[in-house]
Amino acid sequence: MLKKGDAAPVFTAKASLAGNEFNFSLKKSLAKGPVVVYFYPSAYTGGCDAEAHSFAEMKDKFTAAGATIIGVSGDDIKRLNTFSADPDYCAGKFAVASDSEGKIAATYGLTINPSKLGMKDIRGIELNHGFIPRTTYVIGKNGKIIAVFSSETDHISPIEHVEKSLAIVKAL
Repeated sequence: MLKKGDAAPVFTAKASLAGNEFNFSLKKSLAKGPVVVYFYPSAYTGGCDAEAHSFAEMKDKFTAAGATIIGVSGDDIKRLNTFSADPDYCAGKFAVASDSEGKIAATYGLTINPSKLGMKDIRGIELNHGFIPRTTYVIGKNGKIIAVFSSETDHISPIEHVEKSLAIVKAL
């Protein structure tokens, strides 16, 4: 896993904002200010839903601090189109990107955990993609990682990812 002070790998990815697909560019977003890149296991699962909802609720505070939020998961873009527009989760307030092949996660040093046969989301739909460990990177405008935290190593909740990210970007 990359650490504080490392250069953040730039990436482009298919993403969705309010149900509309577009190409997200980390490089273009960094030109505007800091970016919170948060990796999460899967849309429509407990912790990920709570995290997305919390980011949506706090979006105005991130914007006031000049920060962009981008969620990244192994979900396909069709699934993310629905999730990004869902008023209970992303609520059309920030983008989520598809890393269905795990290439972005790999550049950040994250290992994808394979899906478990028969595992379903909260809607009863079977999950057929790997799961990226919940890890958040706060990246400065200069492209350097300012902070990184992981639920696996730091033992923090999905909501704490949002709160810690916000505190960091507000302090910049």
